[in-house]
Amino acid sequence: MRAQPGDFLLVEGPTEHSHSRRGEILAVHGDDGGPPFMVRWQDSGHEALVFPGPDAHVEATNAPGAGSA
Repeated sequence: MRAQPGDFLLVEGPTEHSHSRRGEILAVHGDDGGPPFMVRWQDSGHEALVFPGPDAHVEATNAPGAGSA
């Protein structure tokens, strides 16, 4: 998983009754655009350092060289 600041992290809910979360990636702390990511969650505005699991993927911005899942 690769990302750059400005991309979005989407985490799918583990069950059909759980909601998905979307957050803006503010900073990338891993090598070559890898995790962990500093994310600002859109549903709460909370900022957190995130180590994404298998239920997550990156939504790249339109910027050239944007990350991909």
